[in-house]
Amino acid sequence: MINYGLQDKVVIVTGANNPWGIGATTALAFAREGAKVALIYKKVFRPFDESKTDKNGVDRYYAANAGNADVVEKRLKEINAEYLILESDISQEEAVKEIYATVMDQFGRVDILVNNAATDDENGFDTIEKITQQVIDDTFGVNVRGSILMTREFVNYRGDYGRIINLSTDAAQVFAGQITYGASKATLEALTRSIALEVGKYGITVNCVAPGPTQTGWIDEDLEEAVLPLIPMGKLIQPEDIAFTILFLASEQAKMLTGQVIKVSGGHAL
Repeated sequence: MINYGLQDKVVIVTGANNPWGIGATTALAFAREGAKVALIYKKVFRPFDESKTDKNGVDRYYAANAGNADVVEKRLKEINAEYLILESDISQEEAVKEIYATVMDQFGRVDILVNNAATDDENGFDTIEKITQQVIDDTFGVNVRGSILMTREFVNYRGDYGRIINLSTDAAQVFAGQITYGASKATLEALTRSIALEVGKYGITVNCVAPGPTQTGWIDEDLEEAVLPLIPMGKLIQPEDIAFTILFLASEQAKMLTGQVIKVSGGHAL
């Protein structure tokens, strides 16, 4: 077993209400390492068919993101984790300040930030012919502004240990059909490098994980069949694959690794 040295570290993970998601899986992985975790989420309401939520697909995914973090909380209780769960909107500056004030009040410090929360457009308007100002504003509001605000407060509250891990996507540089989402993630990769240069003097590392097609509840059988030939390793990425990478980046062993974008994609979109 690897000792990541995360016992009693305080971790904030955004976007953590989907029980099958990267955020929830990462929070649980940190908790199993003895870290104290603060889970931040916002309910996102999109139409779904309740009768189809028993199997992977958009209905299960939309239902999960529209719910609270009860399932995740149950799992945290089962492993006797120290945790805090907050429903909030990271795209709003005052909300971000309140998040940090609450975390500091309960835990007294913040050591690790995982910027996982993200949004996209599900209505097909994220192409250059159909793009709207609302889609641009909503997508960048969470994926970019929210991540920057969370990072700023992390730096302001910094202690003697600092790890920031951003979540991009492996196709960020070329994402036809989701141009605003892709552009927001490419922006986050650029921010990773820039902020790493700024905060290195504080001993804070900033890295980015770019997942490939990951089974967070949204990939149904037809989509899996279509995407598998595009993944050289021949199987979907699992949330645990992302979480293990994040644990390493958050560890003492990764103290000299910063400003990097690491694709965890099974070779997809290289």
